[in-house]
Amino acid sequence: MIVFDLSCQPNGHRFEAWFRSSDDYARQKDDGLLVCPECGSPEIEKAVMAPSVGRKGNQMPAREVRVEAPVEGEPVPTASVANVTPKMREALVKLATLQKEALEKSRWVGGDFADEARAMHYGEREAEAIHGEATGEEVEELLEEGVEIAPLPFPVAPPDIVN
Repeated sequence: MIVFDLSCQPNGHRFEAWFRSSDDYARQKDDGLLVCPECGSPEIEKAVMAPSVGRKGNQMPAREVRVEAPVEGEPVPTASVANVTPKMREALVKLATLQKEALEKSRWVGGDFADEARAMHYGEREAEAIHGEATGEEVEELLEEGVEIAPLPFPVAPPDIVN
């Protein structure tokens, strides 16, 4: 897993996002799957990040931190991070747990997300919790129509792909 600092171009909002690889970031960007969590803009670019500089011999090494899996035995991404506070760790675990619980109670609709969300919004289909994929253009249109949607904080793989 890799974390990038991202920036919303129209409004300058900055946020972090995790990806499986640089290629995964590029694919999601090309597919219009990246949106600003503050304003929903699909105009996202990598922000300038501080380079990783090796430590001096007399400095403490970065700690290896593992976020505990919500369910015993489930794999979770692991990252080497310096100075992670207990509060940050607690927040990450809570966020991952909440997303996992939300996804368990929702239905994967894949690329049909925009159509499914729109149909529920206009009463053409019974409302239910869903998750899937939408292009930046579809996200923009849904938000303009007043359809309540939100980006997921962590990437989600389709159910037929091992996550």
